[in-house]
Amino acid sequence: MATLIRRIYEAYCYLNDELADPRTQDFFLMRSPWACLAIVGFYLYFVHELGPNLMAKRKPFKLERVMQIYNAVQIVLCAYVLHKALTLAWLRDYSFYCQPVDYSYDPRALEIARTVWMYFIMKVFDLLDTVFFVLRKKQSQISFLHVYHHAGMAFGTWVATKFLAGGHITFLGTINCFVHVVMYSYYLATSMRISSPWWKKYITQLQLTQFFLILVHYVVLAWVEDCGFPKWTAAVLIPQNLFMIVLFGDFYYKAYVKKPRSKLAQNGFGGSSKHRTGM
Repeated sequence: MATLIRRIYEAYCYLNDELADPRTQDFFLMRSPWACLAIVGFYLYFVHELGPNLMAKRKPFKLERVMQIYNAVQIVLCAYVLHKALTLAWLRDYSFYCQPVDYSYDPRALEIARTVWMYFIMKVFDLLDTVFFVLRKKQSQISFLHVYHHAGMAFGTWVATKFLAGGHITFLGTINCFVHVVMYSYYLATSMRISSPWWKKYITQLQLTQFFLILVHYVVLAWVEDCGFPKWTAAVLIPQNLFMIVLFGDFYYKAYVKKPRSKLAQNGFGGSSKHRTGM
């Protein structure tokens, strides 16, 4: 037993210390996985147990102004990281087919690593989305898809920052930041009653396009010759993005295809292909 424990500890030290990107080791929350795991674990506990129990006999909090500020901050942060990703990498010499990580201490490589870390911090900040749902007693909006996506992104971006702070994997964050600029702009506009929610379904279409592009990005990586970026990421992210396409596709179908068709059928238009196509 003592030998087994020692080997587990040695394997942990090898993964956490020797395989890690030394440039990001001293960044906030990056020394070991335990802080990130604790945050994600408490998030899951709060969302499913603590939060609903605390709110059971309380009235919903009115957080309109807080959420408007939160949405505005998200827009600024996502736009900033998107700008950094484009100007440092994807509008310069990064390849869509396969881009290795530059582990050097070159100023540009260090700036890319810091941008990857900032993206991870943003994914931790994203967890507040669900906290606001709980405090507003909008438990029906806390779906498996919502919680899985937020928790998975928080830990997944920690792994990326710890081991792969740059290169091929940054395409995911780049396109995701663009999607989030649009998404949080929608949230802010509707909360301030600047815009009606007519473009809501197009955000889901944009999210589906995002997952498809990331899927293609890693399918290509799986087929190209070794360029220095680990292919195990394709083994993780290809099924992950297929799963997200299925989940978001199911949500889109139920919210924007099945429901409008059901309403048309109730109004006597169920047999009209013209009306179904128009929805």
